[in-house]
Amino acid sequence: MTDYAERRVTMVDTQVRPSDVTKFPIIDAMLSVPREVYVPVDRREAAYIGDNVDIAPGRVVLDPRVLAKILDALDIQPDEMVLDLGCGLGYSAAVIARLAETVIAVEEDEALAAEAQRILSEQGVDNAVVFAGPLAAGAAKHGPYDAITLQGGIEELPEALAAQLKEGGRIAAIILEGALGTVKIGFKRDGVIAWRFAFNATAPLLPGFAAQRAFAL
Repeated sequence: MTDYAERRVTMVDTQVRPSDVTKFPIIDAMLSVPREVYVPVDRREAAYIGDNVDIAPGRVVLDPRVLAKILDALDIQPDEMVLDLGCGLGYSAAVIARLAETVIAVEEDEALAAEAQRILSEQGVDNAVVFAGPLAAGAAKHGPYDAITLQGGIEELPEALAAQLKEGGRIAAIILEGALGTVKIGFKRDGVIAWRFAFNATAPLLPGFAAQRAFAL
């Protein structure tokens, strides 16, 4: 029988801590949330590898190091509400739920959304809720949000999402330029999001976040 608890400890000790993530709430969350239950059954043996785990066509659970470093940079507080876009089967929402007061998760695939909500409820995560809908539309009626996370790559951020971030809020995105990706943290000040580089990472492009291509003859 696989000892997933032991694998979680190994994941934190060999992947997360060496990535300079040392904040206790993040370490505790990643030690506590059973990553294996948030991936398809046939992918559970790969749940703790130091890489993205495929869960559906073009969709992944982010590499533990990447998620941990994103959360470290966002510095989510216990009284904050977070919008988690592209939550897949709910792993990111479950981890963030241990850091924040409330998590509003959005998943475009209705089957994934329903399964994510089922798993979260089964795991007793009662401060996270999953809605099915276009990721690029966010969840405006529940916002504005203190922080926004995107569990995949983007080429551009729709204005509709930028508007859902509170003044003074933070957003983390893996911004893709061709085959390369960089994680940037955006800070909203005076209605404008200013981005700063955090670290290099890549992930599949999320639906609805491709850059608009100029038409040319």
